[in-house]
Amino acid sequence: MLKNLRTASLAVLAAAAVLVAGCGGDDGPPSAVAKVGDKEITKTEFTHWLNAAAKQQAQTTGVKPSEVVVPDPPTYAKCTAAKAKQKVPKGVPKPKPEDLKAQCKQEYEGLRDQTMQFLVSSEWLLQETAKRKITASDEEVKKSFEQQKKQSFPKQKDYTKFLETSGQTEADLLYRVKLSVLTNKLQQAIIKDQGKVTDQQIEDYYNENKQRFAQPETRDLLVILNPKKAKADAALKAINSGQPWSKVAKKFSTDDASKSQGGKLPNVTKGQQEKAFDTAIFSAEKGKVEGPIKTQFGYYVFRVTKVTPAKQQSLEQVKDTIRNLLTSQNQQKALNDFVKSFQEDYKEMTNCADGYVIEQCKNAPKPKSATQPLSGSPQTGGGAPQQVPPGAGGSPGTVPPTQGAPPSGSPQQVPPQAAPPQGAPPQGAPPQGGGAPPQQVPPPSGP
Repeated sequence: MLKNLRTASLAVLAAAAVLVAGCGGDDGPPSAVAKVGDKEITKTEFTHWLNAAAKQQAQTTGVKPSEVVVPDPPTYAKCTAAKAKQKVPKGVPKPKPEDLKAQCKQEYEGLRDQTMQFLVSSEWLLQETAKRKITASDEEVKKSFEQQKKQSFPKQKDYTKFLETSGQTEADLLYRVKLSVLTNKLQQAIIKDQGKVTDQQIEDYYNENKQRFAQPETRDLLVILNPKKAKADAALKAINSGQPWSKVAKKFSTDDASKSQGGKLPNVTKGQQEKAFDTAIFSAEKGKVEGPIKTQFGYYVFRVTKVTPAKQQSLEQVKDTIRNLLTSQNQQKALNDFVKSFQEDYKEMTNCADGYVIEQCKNAPKPKSATQPLSGSPQTGGGAPQQVPPGAGGSPGTVPPTQGAPPSGSPQQVPPQAAPPQGAPPQGAPPQGGGAPPQQVPPPSGP
């Protein structure tokens, strides 16, 4: 189950990138890496999580935890020296010192941004939930942690090894689980009472999307397929002579799926089959043997055994399905609206120190072009629904990776408690089943 833990960690990294990207800037609190409102994020916190991120990144390259060298700006002397000792494959030129330094710088900036994204996003979550009086008790955090630990580490020695190699303590993991609990509670607070749907709204949706609730005509067939016309003609002759269809299909048909069912091909709807065969099926009389019909797959001999007419589902039949769909859409809109204001409000409160600035910071440089949306900005038009801000592993819903959040180097965390549910269907999409819940609050990024 160690793989689950690693996978969850990468999902956390990708998900939080919906909020942040980039770096730069030259002001912010002098005594810390960032300040959100009155709360400082200390350099000690940053260093701890940066070291953990470096250990995780090293695991992907096979470097032992004891040999990990964290990139050390501004000279990167230790990092460059460590890289210079690494073996170079035969035939590959030995890298120059300036190239090694550039590699160290690139690695550091990636780890730095991931770490800052995590720390800033987590602080945003903590302040928002505190403002709403949303809490996560020690008892429920511990219970969730133990469940996830048991799932990921059946043996205690595996868990102990994980702590040694991940650069994290059990307190770090408990902190992540706390963020997860708060994330899910914030989600529920946002969508509470947002799913009310009236009967008139249901009726309007039904009338506007009536065709989506229509069931097309279906036909059950007996078929025989053979790539050679002579064989198909012989099959037709045998059927017309009164031989059982299953016997003839077994002898002549090359379509294994229908052949194994005695030649039966049930529930065929218009447009499913090759064009020539499709036309013949839906123009044939029930009970009459037809063919051979030439297609790209060979020659068909067939008979329609049953015709189920098309029918329209009534409003009453689909009322619950539509209600669930519209409820999901209403809840998703509430989440989308929250994301927009949340990002704007907390970014305005966040200042980062020189050398630690990311897109979440108020003092981040302005984007060069206004024609493209910022990474993490609310989507518009027909795009995927915007997700809501940070929590930690365990929050359902995934977000594709975006700029500024490479998947390597993020410390692992205890995996989510449940598989992520699907998001709400886009507006106007045909309802599926009982409707899906809205996408949930994504976790903080970084380590």
